[in-house]
Amino acid sequence: MIYGLGMLDLGVTFSYTQLMIDAEIARMVKRVIQGVDVNDATLAVDVIKAVGPGNDFLIQKHTMDFMKIEQSRARVFDRRMRNNWELEGSKDTATKASEMAKELLNTHKPEPLEASVKNELRRIVESVE
Repeated sequence: MIYGLGMLDLGVTFSYTQLMIDAEIARMVKRVIQGVDVNDATLAVDVIKAVGPGNDFLIQKHTMDFMKIEQSRARVFDRRMRNNWELEGSKDTATKASEMAKELLNTHKPEPLEASVKNELRRIVESVE
């Protein structure tokens, strides 16, 4: 269980910026815990034979296809080379996370709860009032 996303000062303070950073870390942890499938498709023995020792596997379609699904995709953390990061404005993690949080707060439209869920929540609240 991952607990306390966005919390600061032992939960006394909440930060949307910290929430975005923590959510990214949680996504990365979940991806690691998921593990890596080892099967004929992921082993790609045929690709290894075709490319041969000392040659470039990164440009192979198989490699690119699997990188899209196997590698975690950072949204907050910037994994670009420093020069490219600087060309794009050198935003640090906190700045980027803050911008993402503001965008999410301004644009997200949550789906309404189902009537049965609303009723159950109402029942729970009324039972403790």
